[in-house]
Amino acid sequence: MNIERSHQERLRWRCRRALLELDIVFQRLWQSQGEIALSKREAEALEELLALEDHALWKAICGCYTAEAARFPNKATQELLERLQLLARNRSEFCNEAD
Repeated sequence: MNIERSHQERLRWRCRRALLELDIVFQRLWQSQGEIALSKREAEALEELLALEDHALWKAICGCYTAEAARFPNKATQELLERLQLLARNRSEFCNEAD
């Protein structure tokens, strides 16, 4: 089951972060998603990741701080994190700048 468009738009807005690196990765996420609505499971996973502080989230995404990723027992959250990590690979030069 997919979420409502208004919920997805709120999530998209919440993806606007203080770190440019996160903005780039989330922009790629939404571009790859296209017009396809997130599933309820994906939306919950995204909300869990968005609850993190920006620097902790970035470290988890770029793999600089693997302990942060380990705290997600939810399989959907771990899968989304892996997807974000793939999208960030081309931006790995930013990893050291956000420390």
